[in-house]
Amino acid sequence: MQIQVRINEEGALRNQRYAFSNRFTLLTELLQNARRAGATNIEITYDATTQILVVQDDGCGLDDFQKLLSFHESGWNLATSAEEHPFGVGFSKCLYAASRCIVTSGRQQVDIDTAAALVKASFEVESSPETVAGTRIELRSVDLPDLGNRMETLCLGFPVPVVFNGKPLARPLAAENLATMSSPMGSVYLVGVPDGRHSHATMVFLQGLCVKRSAGPIDRVNVVHLDSRQFMARLPDRDKLIDEDVQSKRIEAELKVCWRRMLGIAKTQLTAERFVEVYYPVMRAWGHLDLLNDIDALPTVLFENIVGYPIQEGNDSRDYVRQATKAPSRGAIESGAVKLVSLDWVNDDNAARWMLAQARGYLIFDWTGLQANHWVQGHVRLLEEEPTHVEAISEQVRVQLEGRWIWPTVILCEAVLVRAGNDVVEITDLGVCHKDVLYIPAGETSGEPVRQASSFIDEYDQFLESDLHADREALVELIRRLRSVDPVQTLDSLLRELGLGKYPLLRGKAFQVTVDAGSTLGHSVALIEEVVPASMGDHHAGS
Repeated sequence: MQIQVRINEEGALRNQRYAFSNRFTLLTELLQNARRAGATNIEITYDATTQILVVQDDGCGLDDFQKLLSFHESGWNLATSAEEHPFGVGFSKCLYAASRCIVTSGRQQVDIDTAAALVKASFEVESSPETVAGTRIELRSVDLPDLGNRMETLCLGFPVPVVFNGKPLARPLAAENLATMSSPMGSVYLVGVPDGRHSHATMVFLQGLCVKRSAGPIDRVNVVHLDSRQFMARLPDRDKLIDEDVQSKRIEAELKVCWRRMLGIAKTQLTAERFVEVYYPVMRAWGHLDLLNDIDALPTVLFENIVGYPIQEGNDSRDYVRQATKAPSRGAIESGAVKLVSLDWVNDDNAARWMLAQARGYLIFDWTGLQANHWVQGHVRLLEEEPTHVEAISEQVRVQLEGRWIWPTVILCEAVLVRAGNDVVEITDLGVCHKDVLYIPAGETSGEPVRQASSFIDEYDQFLESDLHADREALVELIRRLRSVDPVQTLDSLLRELGLGKYPLLRGKAFQVTVDAGSTLGHSVALIEEVVPASMGDHHAGS
């Protein structure tokens, strides 16, 4: 027994209507046919009330009307077939989308009842009452809601001028309307060539129709018009490439090569400073940082000045640094006049390093923004990796801050010494957090050091503003008490917070409190007597 492939023609004709996933594929197929026919102008009209669609072009016209109803036979000449790989299903969509198709070309015309055509009825090609230069296709009972708004999108990159309901469509992404460059995959337009405002968003067109689109406004996208000899779109809608994942990688690689070419030209035409200023974001985004290795100028965006008290902050916010207004010169860096250091964002392990860098006036540098073999890398101090020593000078007292969110050890002292490598700084006016210890020098009264100890962001990424406020105020109060020189005021301040009056057992009692002088910081309490309020004594005497 032998078997072979057989095709149920009736089933194939009946079911092919479900192969098209987009009703607007009808328009793209008719546009494609007109373009392949050599049209230089296409006019489309659609009346939503009567549901009549008319597409007319000035192409070469039809020499054989049978081609309209010959499925999977391209009907195009050898050159077009080799260039574009047509599948021969373009007109078939009309049979499924309309109830009647009237096709006129030259002096001939055919009127097709689509239901009859799909059961293989024959139709007579007759003389036309008018002569049509090119081809006109009139479709009846075509439901295309919102077609007016969609036509602009359908024709964004179409190479042939299109008029819809009397209005010429703009076609802003057509190759003729862009400053394209040639590449092995086709013609390419790179957004950002004049000003460096690049993008990875890309719209890809094959034979004038979009086959790949990235999110983003159309005036900020790269545009690729693919060579149809190398790429094919997937049937039946032709809105995606065959082997799209592989082809997308190829397209991305070719865009990178195109940028390389454009950057090479710009490098020879601009000053080093201007080249870096305009195109550094492009070089970083598209993998061409090696072009900077032989240039003295540096990107300003890689440098930051420490302008405020370094604290832990979330939500990508760092108010304590500000981008430098100008990158330092190579001479200033190599001579040591400008010191560059690398530091991660502030945390309780590196806050002391930030305080040292601030005290020394060092410039924060993002070394990851250039290649490892760039000349500047030899002058960047990786402060983050250096052991750091923090010491309290003239320590006065150490206690634990019982905060709402944090419980660090607090050390009051005259000054804080921070040492990293050969660098030593003495800080007298700002608190320093180091490994869950808050060093509070004589000039610190703000309570801000709690923000070096924590970002006050919980596991749900919620900023605990009330906890921050409470812990900051707790530190301020603790500092105030510990630095107080009046013992009565200090004890009174402590007792006020306890609210002893709310305990009935303690009312009217007098106590003697003795604070031990030993290292345990303990105390003893003795009841002296019960005090009778003056108002109560007067009352009893009168009775």
